Amino acid sequence: MKYCSNCGSANLAFKIPEGDNLPRYICENCQTIFYQNPKIVTGTLPIWQDKILLCKRAIEPRYGLWTLPAGFMENNESVEQAAIRETSEEAKANVEQVKLYVMISLPNRNQVYMIFLAQLSDLNYAPGIESLDVKLFTKDEIPWDNIAFPVIEKTLNYYFDDVTTDQFPLHVTLL
Repeated sequence: MKYCSNCGSANLAFKIPEGDNLPRYICENCQTIFYQNPKIVTGTLPIWQDKILLCKRAIEPRYGLWTLPAGFMENNESVEQAAIRETSEEAKANVEQVKLYVMISLPNRNQVYMIFLAQLSDLNYAPGIESLDVKLFTKDEIPWDNIAFPVIEKTLNYYFDDVTTDQFPLHVTLL
């Protein structure tokens, strides 16, 4: 940080505030403390019968690779609302029976992924502005060598392992 977003001062210090245990940016002019916290990435694993809906990315990072419909949570929405919104934006898909399925912490990226199992309500889906293509895949059809992110591959593997037992517990993982 170079300037205080509260008062505009360039007089910032990076130090441990009184009563805290981690260094933070503090404006020496107005005493505002700036907390930097992880971003929440949320989305769905949309299911139709024995198939999963994947999106081919039209944006960086990982342009042209396949992922689940997911993105950053916005202010003033719940994690579940954000997952449903991202699914609608990226795949123009409607989902129901939404249930938290995977929570993966990525401390080295300052991100937490929260992926919800969801049933597609219908087969009305299409690429959104951030997708080149949207397609249903069986396990054997998934382009495993072209999955955009390790967290998505991990989530898909959890799902296909859980299908064999018909039990879908919450998976909490660190990557």
